[in-house]
Amino acid sequence: MCRMTCGCIIYLFAILCISYCDGAAFDIQLDAKAQSTHRLDSLNLLSYTFLLILTVLTIWLFKHRRVSFLHETGLAVIYGLIVGAIIRYSGSSSQILNMQVYGNDPSYNSTIPPDTLSLHFPINGRYQNMNRTFQYVFREQINDVQENEIDLKATFDPEIFFNIILPPIIFHAGYSLKRKYFFRNLGAILTYAIIGTTVSSFAVGGLMYGCVQLMQAKLANSFTFLDTLYFGALISSTDPLTILAIFNDLNVDVNLYALVFGESVLNDAVAIVLSG
Repeated sequence: MCRMTCGCIIYLFAILCISYCDGAAFDIQLDAKAQSTHRLDSLNLLSYTFLLILTVLTIWLFKHRRVSFLHETGLAVIYGLIVGAIIRYSGSSSQILNMQVYGNDPSYNSTIPPDTLSLHFPINGRYQNMNRTFQYVFREQINDVQENEIDLKATFDPEIFFNIILPPIIFHAGYSLKRKYFFRNLGAILTYAIIGTTVSSFAVGGLMYGCVQLMQAKLANSFTFLDTLYFGALISSTDPLTILAIFNDLNVDVNLYALVFGESVLNDAVAIVLSG
């Protein structure tokens, strides 16, 4: 009887050890993936810090040695294009693991996708079976599923820009604006913002629709006239940040600065109304 009890205890202990080894191997794989993600995050932070330092040094250099045909904001854009090209064409070749999941719940569709997706994976051990649940958060609609990890990490989230970074910039620009000159030229600003943006939207949209009609062999049924009008409204709401920065450095006439800045602020609202 004692031998049978000892044998059962040894057998149960062996099962627990094997199960622990299976779980440990799985945890090691998760740790390796987490370390790879942390390395990519560190590389992204290093790239952003390098670009920031390079931009600050460029601004400092341009303050002492002015180049008449180039502005520091233009160079900042060029720096970003160069770093983006390097990341795109010489980044990590490791591809993201993709699994195709087809939803059959009629309450969700391509217009109203779920916020989170929970996947249940059965894990078959040697002596026991268990389930692990992983939850994925909705990111965006993608066209190319073969992107690598560095491309995904280095892609800037537009929601962060529009909701966190852009509002303080607009607030500072509006707070530092000379209100007297803004309201003095309010009629001209509204004319440029409302009439000018509307005319530009329809002109660009009509031109794009004409180009689509000329290339029906390749663009047949791709873009409707409404789509081209959407594009016209989008491209007409420009924000001339570089021009305003140059105006500020050159100390141009405050009326001209108020016209350009006021039109650039109000044309966004006009474009939103046109596209809505």
